[in-house]
Amino acid sequence: MHVNRRRWILSTTSLAAASWLSACASRPAATNTAALGYQHQTIGQARVTAVSDGVTRRPLDAGFVKNAPLAEVQAALAAAGLPTTHIDVPYTCFVVDLHGKRYLLDTGFGDNGAPGTGQLHRHLQAAGIDPASIDVVVISHLHGDHINGLRRKDGSLVYPQATVYVPQPEAAHWLDDARMNATPEAARGGFRAVRRVFDGYPAAQLKLFAPGSAIAPGLETVAAFGHSPGHTAIAVQSGGERFTFIGDVAHYPALFVKHPDWQVQFDMNPEQARATRHALLGRLAQEGGWVGGYHFPMPALGRLRAAGPGYDWVPRA
Repeated sequence: MHVNRRRWILSTTSLAAASWLSACASRPAATNTAALGYQHQTIGQARVTAVSDGVTRRPLDAGFVKNAPLAEVQAALAAAGLPTTHIDVPYTCFVVDLHGKRYLLDTGFGDNGAPGTGQLHRHLQAAGIDPASIDVVVISHLHGDHINGLRRKDGSLVYPQATVYVPQPEAAHWLDDARMNATPEAARGGFRAVRRVFDGYPAAQLKLFAPGSAIAPGLETVAAFGHSPGHTAIAVQSGGERFTFIGDVAHYPALFVKHPDWQVQFDMNPEQARATRHALLGRLAQEGGWVGGYHFPMPALGRLRAAGPGYDWVPRA
């Protein structure tokens, strides 16, 4: 039985009952392996692994930060010791081993991206993680760089046994045919990408969730709207420790963590995204827990520290 988009959009949130196994997979020592494309970090009794899907290079132009002069953006990059002519955009997924289940947070490009991407499985294997061992995929939002890795170009499923959790407001937006048809033809690429991935996806493997609900004990979701209509952060809580995957709340640490008022060109609702960024980054800095972002460079795991009107992201050593 394959998914009917309308039925899926209108369905109530359905969270699968967790089937607990005896223990998480064995944990390699948390040495710095970022140069190998992955980084393990123990969070209480859980293990979180940042895994790179690759990096693309884009010229830095005046439109990348919508509300700051190019000279100020270049100065911020220079202050961080980064090039001022281009941005090397990282794409980082996370694997969570928790209570005997293995969760993948976002999927990268798969074989549907630009050169330099599609490295997730190679880096998973380097980290000692078999892609076939993924039990659950949790999606932060439905932009193509986060979901294309669910389905190959030939139409086959990359994780045919895994349950896939999608934020309900994201599905409602991107799978709305009337909304797509009212969008100018040249701007329909995002709608088409979502349909390429999810049309015909087995209905039994798709679950909608309400942002703010729990996927499983110790794995919570956090409404973080603005970058997209249903953008969601994902938090791991174990043994008194916490890790929060912020997705695209802050697109590039040297710019949008340091300057949370700045708006990346990809934010669909820039003012809502700015408010979300201030609220979430402020709370995470105050809590002092671990933080990771999809567009954070490896090791992509670190902590936030208040610094003037913004924050410093301090990567793990």
